[in-house]
Amino acid sequence: MSAEPLPPPASPDFAALKARIEAGSPYLLYLLNTHHPLLAANGSPQNQLDSCLQNLWRNYAARDQAALMRSLRHAKSEAALIIALADLSGQWTVEQVTAGLTNLADALLQVSVDWLLRDGAHGGRAALRDEDHPSAACGYTVLAMGKHGAHELNYSSDIDLIVLYDAERNFLHEGVEPGMFFVRLTKRLVALLQEQTEDGYALRVDLRLRPDPRATQVAISLEAAAIYYESMGQNWERAAMIKARAVAGDVALGAEFLDRLKPYVWRKYLDFAAIADVQSLKLQIHAVKGHGAIAVHGHNLKLGRGGIREIEFFVQTQQLIAGGRNPKLRGSGTLRMLEQLAEANWISSDAAGEMKSAYRFLRTIEHRLQMVNDEQTHTLPQSVAGFASLARLSGFEPAAFESLLRTTFETVQRHYAALFEEAKQLGTGGGSLVFTGGEDDPETIETLTELGFRQASEVSATIRGWHFGRYNATRSSRAKELLTELMPNILTALSGTGEPDDAFIAFDRFLAGLPAGVQLFSLLKAKPGMLELLATVLGTAPRLADQLSRRPKVLDAVLDPGFFDSLPQPGEINQGIAAMMPPGLVLDEVADRARVFGKEQAFRIGVRVLSETVTAVEAGRAFSDLAGMLVERLHAAVAEEMQLRHGAVPGGRSVVIAMGKLGGREMTAGSDLDLILVYDAGAGAEFSEGPKSLSVPQYYSRLTQRLISATSAQTSEGILYDVDMRLRPSGSKGPVATSLSSFKVYHRESSWTWEKLALTRARVICGDASLRDELTGEIASILGSERDATQTLADVLDMRKLMLREQGVVPPWDIKRIRGGLVELEFVSQALQLVHGPGKPELMQANTIAALAGFQGAGILTVGAGQELQRDPGRAHAMTSWTPAISTACSAPSASTVRTTTRRASVSTT
Repeated sequence: MSAEPLPPPASPDFAALKARIEAGSPYLLYLLNTHHPLLAANGSPQNQLDSCLQNLWRNYAARDQAALMRSLRHAKSEAALIIALADLSGQWTVEQVTAGLTNLADALLQVSVDWLLRDGAHGGRAALRDEDHPSAACGYTVLAMGKHGAHELNYSSDIDLIVLYDAERNFLHEGVEPGMFFVRLTKRLVALLQEQTEDGYALRVDLRLRPDPRATQVAISLEAAAIYYESMGQNWERAAMIKARAVAGDVALGAEFLDRLKPYVWRKYLDFAAIADVQSLKLQIHAVKGHGAIAVHGHNLKLGRGGIREIEFFVQTQQLIAGGRNPKLRGSGTLRMLEQLAEANWISSDAAGEMKSAYRFLRTIEHRLQMVNDEQTHTLPQSVAGFASLARLSGFEPAAFESLLRTTFETVQRHYAALFEEAKQLGTGGGSLVFTGGEDDPETIETLTELGFRQASEVSATIRGWHFGRYNATRSSRAKELLTELMPNILTALSGTGEPDDAFIAFDRFLAGLPAGVQLFSLLKAKPGMLELLATVLGTAPRLADQLSRRPKVLDAVLDPGFFDSLPQPGEINQGIAAMMPPGLVLDEVADRARVFGKEQAFRIGVRVLSETVTAVEAGRAFSDLAGMLVERLHAAVAEEMQLRHGAVPGGRSVVIAMGKLGGREMTAGSDLDLILVYDAGAGAEFSEGPKSLSVPQYYSRLTQRLISATSAQTSEGILYDVDMRLRPSGSKGPVATSLSSFKVYHRESSWTWEKLALTRARVICGDASLRDELTGEIASILGSERDATQTLADVLDMRKLMLREQGVVPPWDIKRIRGGLVELEFVSQALQLVHGPGKPELMQANTIAALAGFQGAGILTVGAGQELQRDPGRAHAMTSWTPAISTACSAPSASTVRTTTRRASVSTT
């Protein structure tokens, strides 16, 4: 195809040229009026440009900073006019235009660096090696990146720079810290070039292509930069380095650095893996509003489909793949590399020709667009008038201009699509997701906001940090490639959790704790459902998310093929405890290992609950079995330690009674442990038999305290469970350990109704076998005693009224304490057991659901009431069906009574 906008005239018609400028470019018109002597200047545009740059260099060293800034800006304005006239008149090709712009930038940059180096030396902190050549062996080098590095600058482009210094080889005096000196010099360099004055600016400077720009200074140690690229450099940074060129300062040092990076940029094997990273940038850019279709009006010449970036990616991707083996494919110029790719048979000669023609045409129009107001813009005018004005400035009629643009975009798009036709499409379908460079991409921020992230900028910066390898999990090349591909799905999954920002923070903590990322990312790619589950955990279950972020390896359990087959069974838990905590370990080691094992297993159960693959009843049993067996192992370890330190109590026995949720096997992920330790000693035993003998009560009190500490103390592995011992006969004021005799006497003679309610959930879970049997029988005997039903029910109601007065207003989501909630449901069950249990031991089930089912089977509850209570504690009006006393009390007008006939919240036993 042909895309030449203007035939070069034999001699420029400046009158016609000025008319075009007046119609389409206020900026050039201003330059014409300011620098009109240039119109009469003799010589070719190249001679005029050379003369302009020579004037810039003349006596630059003698100028003060203000004078230097004026000369930089005047040179830029004069050169911009010379190049624009050569371009618009057709005297220069697009290659000559970009080369002229690049030479101008090189000169402005080198003059500034040399002046600053002289100024630094004259300040007494350094000594120049050569007064006539300040940059010689100075240890400070400036690399031009992107179009600047490739001699392809836009008409109104910024310049992408990476500034490096050699901390060992420089011109600084001893004692001058290189990092501080060169960072300050670089900041002054940026100000010299881009600070807006009454004379305008010289160059816009962008330093964000340096390694990890949010975490590094504007000037970086050369050695630190080399280590970064060689160990953590990303594929997009490899692509950027293709165009890198040392342009100012110690150019030899810069060339040496780039030579060192050749193995990083140019790999010997065919690097097809890099294609995913490079193409993902473009595929994600396509999703931006206005970039997805070719509409011409309002289309982005650079980023849009069929645009300049697509041609550059077309070239650079294939250079990365094949450049390691073919040195001819290592050049920086886009047009020259298209020719080389064709010669190497990577693309057809027709494809190369069409892409070259398209590149020249699009770059020419890009220059015209930027000439209008000296703006760094790439978007074609949306309005008809604006588009027509650009067409005339470019030498076209609007209709022909639009047609040629569309044809060019479609040609580029066709070739680019063919290159990636086998590649998976990346992107959310809802917007741009680009996380390269050092600053936020505006369209990406917009996309993240639309996904529901309130802190979109922080999310973007964090993800860039992942790609820069700040975590172990994201440092390998393969991990980065997988993460790039997964990123749209990860963000989409996190955005669906209800609190995307919190979920993202949890995911970031999780990544920070991973020793490596390839295995996880590969799993998430192979099993998208696992990503949804992970996002659910992080976004909706703070306790599980905290466990996951503190101990990422708990996720390994989910990788087990049999994970969703069944919950951890008691036998499996016992085997795991025995393997992880074998006999002979000291108590501290047992406590730490119990925490590790307990959290891993609790995570397994919690994930099953979140994934809705188990019922709440099944999960309650599993949580309770796990807790009971861990307490058993800790109790054994504490008893063993007590014997080592204080000897054994003659005939001594101890057991642990589980109360509350643990006793009823109804624990949740956040339940604490209600425990009572009961002990007994042989007849006449008063002290333990050991070197540090203790009295029997003191011995078992200390044993209990150590059991509490082993379970609930904060260690390096966190807390296993919080422990509550207040249900013991002495409450919170007496000894923490209870003797068997005092337990019997208290509950037979002194215990309150509420304590007997609590005793219905008592279950002896570990300790001496004979004492377990004896105590289990004693509890059954206490609960089986006859009692006054009316008084018992009145006590239950009084207790509930007191609770309601003391707890105040309860939010509707507190399904435990709200009227008609879990507390009242448990009171119903426990009160029924006290009233109807004597003589019927089968009704004395510690588990609430099992007890309610027993009442229904015995006819104490109607079938409907029993099913309602088992299914939904929110429908607590079913309480009224089992006794007139409760029904009457509930209908009393007192504000403190339990209004169980009104459903206060729709909740579930889950």
